[in-house]
Amino acid sequence: MAKQPDPARRSQRSRQAILTAARELVSEVGFAKLSIEAIAARAGVGKQTIYRWWPSKGAVVLDAFLALSEAGPEHDLALPDTGDLEADLKTVMRATVAEFADPAFEGPVRALNLEIINDPALAAQYREKLAGPVDEAKKERLRSAQKAGQLAAGADLDLALELLYAPLYQRWLLRSGPLTPQYADALVDAFVKAMRP
Repeated sequence: MAKQPDPARRSQRSRQAILTAARELVSEVGFAKLSIEAIAARAGVGKQTIYRWWPSKGAVVLDAFLALSEAGPEHDLALPDTGDLEADLKTVMRATVAEFADPAFEGPVRALNLEIINDPALAAQYREKLAGPVDEAKKERLRSAQKAGQLAAGADLDLALELLYAPLYQRWLLRSGPLTPQYADALVDAFVKAMRP
């Protein structure tokens, strides 16, 4: 007797094809020229399949980026905690700089940022699905440093993260300078000096 096709498997294949198509197209043509029709055509699915899972092209791009992030070993959100805050932060910031410079991430992330600026609902989804959990993992590492006496006990951890990441984000967003390991290390050095107990 012939085995029946598994609809869940087919559905998962279609979903992955859509996410891959969205990621490729947004890098190739930019967000403004990206369309649900083009994503559907490249993925080999109907538009209705995309709209069944996502309300907008911004939501598809967000999930495409999340899927890309989840594909690697870095999906574990916990930051390294060797007991040496400076070394751990340099490891994380160097990885962040490398990720921001990676063309596979840069195109979709730039497109996503542009859409987040103009779409409050997508911005809320981004905070809930990505930024919030990632920031919480970062704050957990900073709490560990506070307990070890490496970071001021009363430090505002939200502000601390902004002090550490905002210069990198601005440099990337405005393309105002190179994203290098040396730059990542300099940010950590300044951060550790400013946040010492």
